[in-house]
Amino acid sequence: MDATTVPVLAPAAISDDERAAILEAVRDFAQTELAPHALEWDAASVFPRDTLRRGGELGLGGIYIREDVGGSGLSRADAVAIFEELAQGDPAIAAYISIHNMVAWMIDSYGDDTQRQQWLPLLTSMAGFGSYCLTEPGAGSDAAAITTSAIRDGDEFVLTGVKQFISGGGEASVYIVMARTDADAGARGITAFLVPADTPGLSFGAIEHKMGWNAQPTRQVILDEVRIPAANVLGTEGQGFKIAMSALDGGRINIAACSLGGAQWALDRAVTYVHERFTFGEPLAEKQAVVFALADMATELRAARALVRDAAAALDAKSSDASMQCAMAKRFATDAGFSVANQALQLHGGYGYLHEYGIEKVVRDLRVHQILEGTNEIMRVIIGRQLLAG
Repeated sequence: MDATTVPVLAPAAISDDERAAILEAVRDFAQTELAPHALEWDAASVFPRDTLRRGGELGLGGIYIREDVGGSGLSRADAVAIFEELAQGDPAIAAYISIHNMVAWMIDSYGDDTQRQQWLPLLTSMAGFGSYCLTEPGAGSDAAAITTSAIRDGDEFVLTGVKQFISGGGEASVYIVMARTDADAGARGITAFLVPADTPGLSFGAIEHKMGWNAQPTRQVILDEVRIPAANVLGTEGQGFKIAMSALDGGRINIAACSLGGAQWALDRAVTYVHERFTFGEPLAEKQAVVFALADMATELRAARALVRDAAAALDAKSSDASMQCAMAKRFATDAGFSVANQALQLHGGYGYLHEYGIEKVVRDLRVHQILEGTNEIMRVIIGRQLLAG
């Protein structure tokens, strides 16, 4: 396989009945394995390794990965529906599964046969986890400005630098690290490396204390003269920035789908609550202001869902404007998802602010979706530039 290009793969064609059966199985997993424990994991910052491995048995570790390495071989359109269902159980865990799938896709799409066979059976089964290492303390939105270096030394590269905000840091089996192999080549001087977790010189910062996403660890990944065989280059030297950006297209619609799922859960809870809560002698559901709020919430979610599905279809079809559509879907759905969840909290009044009701957790979890996989301001840059370029 030519490692410089993504292979042209047709997603598995499944029938409507097969798709419905898959989503029913995912829904059951989300409601029995995730939802009952979500508040506990959040409060105690528990990373549920065993639960994730059971998700791997269901095929969640390689949703759109080829079947010869244990993947499910599904389409991006199928994947966004799956992530929406997972997020109704726990948005934080659904989002980590999204990141894990992004790592697996990068190896499946750009790795050689040895790399695919070495890593993907481990990742698709979720017997091991993956992490994506692009952001640095001084390089977030400007990803081409990374300074982590990779210096060639015979048949090895020596990696030195620090990666910031890495989901799964300290838990992953393999880290895809973007490092600079040419200091003067800008984005074209970045290369992607597969770094096993047990590599000498690789260490991790303290677990970050975050507003949300407490069930998945976020740490610095520190590389102190980490020696990696040249065979661990993913793709070709200098191709890393392209690989990173192509992965983010899929990551963005997955995170958008997670926002849809979390927000739909919050909306459903709000609808139930306003029927049960009485004020001034009548249920909240009888008040026009409440009816209008719910109508707007449902409308925003349906519009966001349409954008996400269209973007997924564009990615499956390899449309020329797929990156722009993914940026549109990510921007709109993550903004809408947070707004809907926040409004659901407001409709619950003081009860929405209590941990036991779960609404405030979803608000906290969905807030970061407007920042990661490229901030929503960067999404506007991507959309605007493509529009202006014609």
